[in-house]
Amino acid sequence: ALSVQANAYASHLRQTTINGDASDLEPCGQIGGLLCLGSEIATGAGGQPIRDFLHGGTYAQLNAAATDSAAFGAGLQALYKSAPLGGDNQILLGASYDAGRTAFRATSTVGAMTADRGFEGPGVVIDMPDGTIAPVDVASDNDYVGLYAADIFKPVAAASITVSARYNFSRIALRDRLGQALNGSHDYDRLNPAVGATYDVTEGSTLYAGYAEANRSPTPAEFSCADPKAPCSLTNFFVADPNLKQVVSHTIEAGLRGRSERFSWRAGYFHVDATDDILFAASSIAGRAFFENIGRTTRQGIEASAEVRLGALQLSAGYVYTDAVFGQAITLNSEDNPKADANGQIHVVPGDRLPGIPANTLSVSADYAFDRVWSVGLSGRYADGQFLRGDESNLNPKTRPYVVLDAYARCRLSDRFELFARIENLTDAKYETFGGFSPIDKVPIAEVPNASNPRSLSPAPPLSAYAGVRVSL
Repeated sequence: ALSVQANAYASHLRQTTINGDASDLEPCGQIGGLLCLGSEIATGAGGQPIRDFLHGGTYAQLNAAATDSAAFGAGLQALYKSAPLGGDNQILLGASYDAGRTAFRATSTVGAMTADRGFEGPGVVIDMPDGTIAPVDVASDNDYVGLYAADIFKPVAAASITVSARYNFSRIALRDRLGQALNGSHDYDRLNPAVGATYDVTEGSTLYAGYAEANRSPTPAEFSCADPKAPCSLTNFFVADPNLKQVVSHTIEAGLRGRSERFSWRAGYFHVDATDDILFAASSIAGRAFFENIGRTTRQGIEASAEVRLGALQLSAGYVYTDAVFGQAITLNSEDNPKADANGQIHVVPGDRLPGIPANTLSVSADYAFDRVWSVGLSGRYADGQFLRGDESNLNPKTRPYVVLDAYARCRLSDRFELFARIENLTDAKYETFGGFSPIDKVPIAEVPNASNPRSLSPAPPLSAYAGVRVSL
């Protein structure tokens, strides 16, 4: 009647990155021979002003970062099964601990941008006294503790009721090893209840419904870039340590699912309200941004899937409609958005869609097994266009909808060895997976000398092929 489960884990990540970009530094307007960041004179090591060494050339910036991170944790839970009053009852109790220890270092150097948009020295390290761009050396300690309990009760054979709760406590601490700007410690806790029920309508179909709450504490990166007065770039986080509220979600779901010998299906509705959601918002300083709480957002919709097996042929399909919207009015900076106002701002109203989330997605697949050795398959996916980042007010065209096909084959030589081949984007479709706005006069583009469209789109991977062997020991 009693079972106990436990696990423990440890992992380590070491990563270095180098990223080039157009520099925000430019010749000072009033002081000749020096570089400025906005209205401030740019400085290097020891507070020395950085000279305008290109004398009218285009400046580039090289951002180098190194991360050394360890993660570890453990969990323990016990499940007790009993039968009070003739019904099935299961009681679950558990606890978990997860932790991370991370060291992060970064520097930004300024040099010349070459004709092919590369970086060329001298590579002067930027060290602004206000910390907007400066060397970073910070350590973060993340500790998460969870206590949870659940009672699963079957009052009758066809019905099941689950009542549960989880208490979460988190502590995120930052230690600045070069100064004081990043020092900080933040504690969060919350008790999250949940309730769910299922009912077997027929032998092969089940009705389900549930309500659950959850919370997410901000990450160290979000903490370190949450000050609108000290925004950061995408490649150089950790500039300040103000507070942020934790994100709390409230989820309602309901639906019907079923299964037979050859056919399975599921259809449901979901509604998620997130309070104090966190957005990476553009700063009034060009090329910089910061994290901020933006109030309530809502994601709701329907999802449906089905799978059928017809002898050697297996067909499956899935569809999701997602209505992801802002829940309250906010004003955001987006100076490169052609629909922004005279101050370079956009005005979001309740009901505007969240960027980066397509409304409709559809996936289909077909697998055919010639015998126990050979099988082939074809899969496809469709997605609507999505609004660009920086167009939270939904005033510009979306990215284009797209269809992508993949093909694959398997040859099972034995229970342990399998050959495989896969072709992704079989038709070499041209489509975009992400979009934003970029300044068209910041970087000279020889291929487009008269660029006038600030839409910046990320192309999807082209046709690609893979082949290999899988071995199971």
